[in-house]
Amino acid sequence: MSQLIKCLIVLKLIIAGSAPIFGEQPNIIFILADDMGYGDVQALNPRSTIPTPNLDRLAREGITFTDAHSPSAVCTPTRYGVLTGRYCWRSDLKRGVLNGYGAPIIERDRETVARALKSQGYFTGVIGKWHLGLGFQKTNGEWDWSKALDYSPVDIGFDRSFVIPASLDFPPYVYIEGHRITGRPDRTQPAQSFPAFLRKGELGSDFSIIDCLDRITSEAADFIVERSKASVPFFLYFPLTAPHKPTLPHSRYQGRSGLGPYGDFVIQVDEVVGSILDTIDKQGIADNTVVFYTSDNGSYMYRYQDPSAVDHIKDASVQGYYEGNHIANGPLRGTKADIWEAGHRVPFFVRWPERIQAGSTTDQTITHTDFFATAVSIAGGTVPGAKVAAQDSFDFSPLLFGREKGWNRAPVIHHSGGAMFAIREGDWKLILGSGSGGREQPRGRRFEHPYKLFNLKDDIGERDDRYREFSEKAQELERKALELISSGSSR
Repeated sequence: MSQLIKCLIVLKLIIAGSAPIFGEQPNIIFILADDMGYGDVQALNPRSTIPTPNLDRLAREGITFTDAHSPSAVCTPTRYGVLTGRYCWRSDLKRGVLNGYGAPIIERDRETVARALKSQGYFTGVIGKWHLGLGFQKTNGEWDWSKALDYSPVDIGFDRSFVIPASLDFPPYVYIEGHRITGRPDRTQPAQSFPAFLRKGELGSDFSIIDCLDRITSEAADFIVERSKASVPFFLYFPLTAPHKPTLPHSRYQGRSGLGPYGDFVIQVDEVVGSILDTIDKQGIADNTVVFYTSDNGSYMYRYQDPSAVDHIKDASVQGYYEGNHIANGPLRGTKADIWEAGHRVPFFVRWPERIQAGSTTDQTITHTDFFATAVSIAGGTVPGAKVAAQDSFDFSPLLFGREKGWNRAPVIHHSGGAMFAIREGDWKLILGSGSGGREQPRGRRFEHPYKLFNLKDDIGERDDRYREFSEKAQELERKALELISSGSSR
């Protein structure tokens, strides 16, 4: 990249006031854990006994967002939101998730954050769990693993792609590099039950379930080393496979937490983050690399020894699973898939040494769709118009640098695995339905009364329904939610 272009980018950022003065475009790494709860990180939950020194380091060296939300309480739609800056319920996927064989849900011509950053001169890569659909081919009605895929991440803006199709409990269990499977299936993975939950399906010749997280971490580290030597900045989207089921920590971690396989798996995730930070530091690029860390939704683990939650637990195999009293979702009500806070309020840390004040925090409400606009902004670009792309993405880069005054975004829309909606504005949250919309009973139905209204400033656990007391506020929020849902854009 020429010095003239670098100078123009810096001048543009200074004029816009959207980022601090810096000499060149930063590298951007977005690490997305799979099903990590708000209470799994000691920096957010001092009661946790699971050591998370590397995530705590991110909090200590960067900024912590205490009110960050995944746009969905399950994974496929959240990943769609991260990459497109658009709520997934605006797409053809209205509820639930894809399986490993699912058709792509991001259209080839849709603008993605990868494509937008590529236009700003970035080399873009994705390594890890995809779960947004791929173009597997068939011959005579059967999957033909010898054929190249006709759709992969390289078709929507990624220069480098090394992914698995979906969550690690979904077949086919294969790695895909670009448009090619790296090891054709030659075995069948048998089904296994919780906690090592696996669905029966094709298993690639070079694929190991328990080694998968190690493999993608090694690939990500190699990517960073390689790209740190190049003359252009890079964007790495690094979606992890853990601590999602199958809860299969590597043997190096088994027994380390004293809390069973889930606690051990959280430790492994933490050390994955540590290895990425160490790689960045060893390459001497820390000061010019922005690291985002978050989760795609809350944890699937129910509260342990919580009498108020026992009646709502559907999966008896999860009860008493912990060997200790760890609460994966902290003080939040519910679990993954629910419209309650545990479904979508997630850890969110950002580190950029010398740019972001170490140990800072913000309680401003953001959601993962905002990553698109934020990444493009700190890269020196301009977010496309809302009619073109990133319809639900707001640039929160001012928050990274302590400029909260005047920052504003539209109310956030939450969405459960079962398609329940909620709206969040300020301290208030209105659930537009009669239950969790997910795993906790009663699941209820969306747009069915009685709705529920909570003041999260006073009631983070969502136990005190204020709907009748503040009916006018509820009606105001309902009107805003319906307008946002029907409008096609939040911007």
